[in-house]
Amino acid sequence: MCKLDPSQNTMSVTIRDVAQRASVSIATVSRVLNNTVPVHEDKRARVLEAARALGYMPNPAALSLLSKHTHSLGVLLPFAGGEFFSELITGIDQAAHKQNYHLLISTSHRNNRTFRASIQSLEKRVDGLLIMGPEMSVQDMTYLVQRGEPVICINTPGVDKTVDHFHFDNFSGVRAVTQHLLTYGHRQIALIRGPLDAQDAKERIDGYRVAMAEAGLTDTALLEINGDYTQEAGYAAVPAILALTPRPTAIIAANDYCAMGVLSALHEHGIRVPDEMSVAGFDNVPSAQYTAPSLTSVQVPIRDIGAAATRRLIEQIETEEPLPAVHHMAHVELVNRQSTGPAPTR
Repeated sequence: MCKLDPSQNTMSVTIRDVAQRASVSIATVSRVLNNTVPVHEDKRARVLEAARALGYMPNPAALSLLSKHTHSLGVLLPFAGGEFFSELITGIDQAAHKQNYHLLISTSHRNNRTFRASIQSLEKRVDGLLIMGPEMSVQDMTYLVQRGEPVICINTPGVDKTVDHFHFDNFSGVRAVTQHLLTYGHRQIALIRGPLDAQDAKERIDGYRVAMAEAGLTDTALLEINGDYTQEAGYAAVPAILALTPRPTAIIAANDYCAMGVLSALHEHGIRVPDEMSVAGFDNVPSAQYTAPSLTSVQVPIRDIGAAATRRLIEQIETEEPLPAVHHMAHVELVNRQSTGPAPTR
């Protein structure tokens, strides 16, 4: 075992000192420590011995260069706040912790430029990337693939067939909740849409339209209200919905947070839920069961998805041979609570 040279002050050791001790060039030391270009095994061994003997860059991040691994995972999400992303991060963190990996978390705020900058900021700091990018473009996906590092995508459009993808069924979830309302006799069902540049929002719109068309209700343009995934959007959409003629008897919100805004606005307008208006959301975040009334929603096993994606990413990192790509679609399930009921009689 190589011992630290007591004559060296480790705080002042430079790459030049390592090069002199190993009798190689500074460029060779850089190549070995950063693992950028193949180096003859004899020179590589001398550099590693010199670096350890001199205590060069003794902090964990620097020593990780010597082992080729940082034992860190990069996680890039649209946002980090809210219950949905908290559940996702919890699943990722639990799976990573079990295998002694740490997380570096960044957010794109659904902006392509910020997305690319966040990816670049994680370069050489992580062993692999776990990405949720509903707004990610084909160009961004190509850029990721060309980087060559292990990547796992969650609920992200345009995924290259060589990249592992964990998805949940937005289309079937909203189709199921629309059919649920139709069976209760609702025909005027309003939809508050999510961000139109996000693939998950588009899939949910498609699920709504297909279910309505299957019931013979093809003219839904006026029933589709622009919004996003916030409580503010749900609250703001209610006056426009109440002004429609005939007035809808049910509202499907873009997600649970949007639905909570709807419930608040309906309460202020004196509209009883579900007696006069049924309301449903999507995601089934933990607080959905505690709204008044409790919220009908679509259960997304997002914590389990995060954990499974993380285990797969670590498997990719620790397997020398490339693994065949896996595309997994998680099942979603309607959770029927008190916020939906039979359509009121006119």
